[in-house]
Amino acid sequence: MAQSRINAEFLQSELQQLIEKHYPAVKTAGFRLLPVAGLTGESWKICSPAGDLLARHQSFDKRIAGADRRRESAILRHVARQKSGPCVRLYSPPWLIVDWIEGTPPTEQTFAMPATQQALSRTLVRLHQLPPSGYRLDLQHQFARYWQHIDRRRLTPRWLRLHRKMMSQIQPAPLKLALVHMDIHAGNVLHTPDGLRLIDWEYAADADVALELAAIVRGNGWSTPQQHVFLREYINAGGYQDISLLQQQVNRWIPWVDYLMLMWFEVRWQQTGEHKYREWAQPLRP
Repeated sequence: MAQSRINAEFLQSELQQLIEKHYPAVKTAGFRLLPVAGLTGESWKICSPAGDLLARHQSFDKRIAGADRRRESAILRHVARQKSGPCVRLYSPPWLIVDWIEGTPPTEQTFAMPATQQALSRTLVRLHQLPPSGYRLDLQHQFARYWQHIDRRRLTPRWLRLHRKMMSQIQPAPLKLALVHMDIHAGNVLHTPDGLRLIDWEYAADADVALELAAIVRGNGWSTPQQHVFLREYINAGGYQDISLLQQQVNRWIPWVDYLMLMWFEVRWQQTGEHKYREWAQPLRP
């Protein structure tokens, strides 16, 4: 805990110098730095009369988990005209500074309700209609990276067999290759006066739209009826039109999503020691 606090204080000082260098108007108006999501120092809200911003740091742990601020910056610029995400204000490694989006996140319960699914589907369809960003998601490359950073004491023979299987089999051919967010849950969705907005784009990349949909239904633990409603809403919003093929493709991606989630939980457990990650990983462990 003490080390985390020291690290956060160092990053706060570094960020303050960055703001003073690149944002004289903010410096003149005065600003406060408020940590977002704990004491790690990875994200800070910059509060100023000149406008609120969000600063996101590229830490070693975040890179291992799959985040890349350079890619995130490029993708946010790619989607800027849609206004589905925050506007990039500065990318100066290791910092990415974007607009702070004011909005209200849905609750876990309202997130799964038809009204939110309709709004989310419309946002996803607009996103999936953009040309690819040029940053292709390679799940097996990500699995290999995660494999180097998990607790070896937690491995089992069945897990070893599953890993070899996931690393050797061919990924499903995309129904449609598009830019996908890949981390959509209630905490990363905001209701704003301008409509639904998405935040935390650090895992966004180009992949099959059905992989995105599989990640949403599995990551949020939606029931089969909720999945069917969501896929129907996605089609009604103008997404991929063949419901049968779309459902089949989502089902093909589900084992990949489950393994991605397992590996990510295990890596975060190893990085943080927070028991919630072990608990989330347990149902997915082979």
